[in-house]
Amino acid sequence: MGAIQKLPKSTSKTTSFNCLEDITLALLGILKPPERLSVSEGAAKYRRLYNLGSYIGPWVNSKAPYIVEPMDTLSSFEHDSMAFVGPAQSGKTEILLNWTAYSIKVDPMDLLLFCPTGAAARDFSIRRVDRLNRYSPEIGGLLSKSRDSDNRMDKHYVSGTLLTLAYPSETELAGRPVPRVGLTDYDRMPEDIGGDGSAFDLASKRTTTFGSQAMCFAESSPSKPIEDPAWIARTAHEAPPARGIFSLYNRGDRRRWYWPCPHCHRYFEGGWDHLQWDEEQPTDVQKAESVVMVCPISGCIIEPGDRSEMQLWGCWLKDGQSFNDRGQIIGTGQRTLMASFWLKGVAAAFTSWPKLVSSYLAAMKEYESTGSEEALKKFYNTDLAEPYVPKSMESLRLPEHLKSRAEPLGHKMVPWGTRLLLATVDVQKNAYVVQVHGIAPGTPCDINIVDRFSILKSERLDHDGEHLYVKPATYAEDWDLLIDKVMKMRYPLADGSGRVMAIKHTLCDSGGRAGVTAQAYDFYRRLKDENLHRRFTLVKGDSNPGQARTRISYPDSQKKDRSAAARGDVPVLLLHSNILKDALSGRLDSVTPGKGLIRFPDWLPDWFFTELCAEIRTSKGWENPKNARNEAWDLLYYTLGAIASQLLLIEHIDWNKPPSWAAEWDDNDLVSAAEEPERFAPRRNNDYDFAELADSLA
Repeated sequence: MGAIQKLPKSTSKTTSFNCLEDITLALLGILKPPERLSVSEGAAKYRRLYNLGSYIGPWVNSKAPYIVEPMDTLSSFEHDSMAFVGPAQSGKTEILLNWTAYSIKVDPMDLLLFCPTGAAARDFSIRRVDRLNRYSPEIGGLLSKSRDSDNRMDKHYVSGTLLTLAYPSETELAGRPVPRVGLTDYDRMPEDIGGDGSAFDLASKRTTTFGSQAMCFAESSPSKPIEDPAWIARTAHEAPPARGIFSLYNRGDRRRWYWPCPHCHRYFEGGWDHLQWDEEQPTDVQKAESVVMVCPISGCIIEPGDRSEMQLWGCWLKDGQSFNDRGQIIGTGQRTLMASFWLKGVAAAFTSWPKLVSSYLAAMKEYESTGSEEALKKFYNTDLAEPYVPKSMESLRLPEHLKSRAEPLGHKMVPWGTRLLLATVDVQKNAYVVQVHGIAPGTPCDINIVDRFSILKSERLDHDGEHLYVKPATYAEDWDLLIDKVMKMRYPLADGSGRVMAIKHTLCDSGGRAGVTAQAYDFYRRLKDENLHRRFTLVKGDSNPGQARTRISYPDSQKKDRSAAARGDVPVLLLHSNILKDALSGRLDSVTPGKGLIRFPDWLPDWFFTELCAEIRTSKGWENPKNARNEAWDLLYYTLGAIASQLLLIEHIDWNKPPSWAAEWDDNDLVSAAEEPERFAPRRNNDYDFAELADSLA
């Protein structure tokens, strides 16, 4: 009998059969009812892992027992949606992959998987789905052999399943009924899709027509900020108010993972605050190796090696449930159509307590040396699956508290220990506000306020010969005032020697009213003509998520029109305002010299300290709710940007072997006698009359 190449009309795949028996067997396979297996049972039966250097073999549910119940909930008829909050290295993505295998092999049904971006979706297809098909023959063997049935974003299986990978957009989330939808790394997705709502809500609408067969699932580590840092939980399992995955968790029945103490056998939810380590150990590695967990009920010491057995006896409790003294579950959990799970980082199967402590100590070291909280935020969000509260939101700062720390440092004088001076300038409608800061050694370096003043009057005169107010948005000559009144300023040293210190570098705001940016760029070009540009940098705030603390940009680098304000020839230092302001807030709480201390001279007026308290930290970042004067705050954060940037590499200075411009006063290139001329005067570009030169040489 010749080869027959037509499948039943219920599929769009094309394959070849050699005899009638093959056709019959294929039809029987399609008509075969789903196996009576849960998702976890299907994974154990059909899933194979091939992780070189880690594990090769069948899926074993006991390796991460806490994901068994979430997996099986995906095949439950009691719920139509589910959310899972978990840390990295916990296996939360494996829930999605085992559900995918279940939808292909055990209970065939179309599945739509969303990743945060198109690139992430392609990567998920290659690294996750293709490997699932390759190393699990019972699943990959169902992949259709016809053309276009196996591409990056669509997979067709002879079981009838269509697997689609996508990223959240208006078109992808509209108009396609799908019984099962999964969203991975949910907190990295846009919060609103085209003004229509969240990705989860739009995705769940795609499943509504499938009744009890419908399921929409989202998993993620948390990354969204807490909306209310003063929040107090109303129930035992409530998560803090935050958008993203925590908001989904709070909609559901709020299950958390509990395990028994191996000594007293009482159940508790393991948390980061239950870990303790020996701070007296000489190295961070040894500190991490000394970690133990202290049972919060009886104080028993639990060694890291006990965790595996604790996991095997662990279980999920819904909000409203608890354990009695016998270890029995009592109480009635919430009943919702949505199931939700929150696993803490200490229970993650694919990491260890010593690794968590090592990560924490490294993050704390970065915070102490730079003031940046980004590593700490990543640790709490990604490693612990817990919300992070910026240190700036932990307490309310008052101006009088800062003023009480003022010291007699001398009036507009360079305090002892200062190695270099940085000036920062805020450009306003009719003024330049200037602040001069002294940098002293430390980890992170200390900052001394040396001067604060405003440039109000221009060299331009009115009809009566009176000086006019500066207009930075209009007059180029008003910018030239910054050369003599800021960049070339020198300040007396506090040792009474009569010596002075010159300003090493000036940073100036490049935004504001219309016209300011163009004038700022032109001023930089004039400085370049005078060879002064190496001591001056324009700055601009940039709070876009994911950016570095500081970075150099050349605006409009593709536009070379000489009439354009930005032609790609002027460097601008972009400052991540939220990160640097978080660091500044932490420094304002420091009272230890050499640890990022900011010192205030006692001649500063009250309004200076009020300006430092004008902004508050919210879930959206730093805001000035009353539009109060905040120049002292902004000019200090510009200084932190200079310290963190590549301009002078101040963070990387070895203060025992510093560059000559940051040396002790007796060896500092920028220190000189007051009557001496500037030591490093720039060379000017002079116009030469070559005809006159030739005559003189004749």
